[in-house]
Amino acid sequence: MSVWQVLVFSIVEGLTEFLPVSSTAHLILTARFLGVAQSEFVKLFEVVIQFGAILAVVLLYSKMVLKNKKLFFLIMASLIPTVVVGFLLYSVIKNVFFESLSLIALSLFVGGVLFLLVEYLVAVNYIKLSLTKDSLSWSSAVIIGLAQSLAVVPGVSRAGAVILCMLMLGYKRKTAVEYSFLLSVPTIALASGYDLYKTASYIKFARAEIFLILLGVVLSFVSAYFVIKLFLDFVKKHSLTVFGFYRIALAVLLWLFFS
Repeated sequence: MSVWQVLVFSIVEGLTEFLPVSSTAHLILTARFLGVAQSEFVKLFEVVIQFGAILAVVLLYSKMVLKNKKLFFLIMASLIPTVVVGFLLYSVIKNVFFESLSLIALSLFVGGVLFLLVEYLVAVNYIKLSLTKDSLSWSSAVIIGLAQSLAVVPGVSRAGAVILCMLMLGYKRKTAVEYSFLLSVPTIALASGYDLYKTASYIKFARAEIFLILLGVVLSFVSAYFVIKLFLDFVKKHSLTVFGFYRIALAVLLWLFFS
């Protein structure tokens, strides 16, 4: 990978990791557009730069979690279903799901339709968004975790699954978005850590490759930090309908150009 390819990959990761648009789908598409072959180094690079993104969440939200022990354990309760599903389906996820652009496009499309539907139900007052993080129950935490486990399918979007689920349960948009941020830290850390365990031992790094990885982590951190702040400001004033339309448009483009 060249420096400019690292620049593009890392910024795409930071920009999409916490938005309900599927960072995995965007990284796969970025690789296709840039003509980057899926070597062992590239696969590892895509995993490691995720740590830069979650560092942004740690920096912004660590105090909130440390002051609220119940919130920490609720996050752990939400994490369990994803861990179980991810572990059981690891080989299928890596060898089947990630190779199917048709599946990614379908996941993006369905998720986009669901966002439009849920926001319509909110607009007509069928779903009332009144709950905050203080209202979060253990049963809701598990349900949210089950929803997040669907994101093992690329294109679903981990953030999108969590946010949609919480909106359907009646949580305010800001609460849903922030909880998706918080849940991302252990989820991504465990998933990426397991990927590293599976692959890192087969790779011998050159100095240039170590530099590229460090550069990627820094760039993904910076872009994710600003996206988090901008996304929170956005949901205070707007619905998430725009992400529904975006997902549908991206799915259509995938079907047109890669089918």
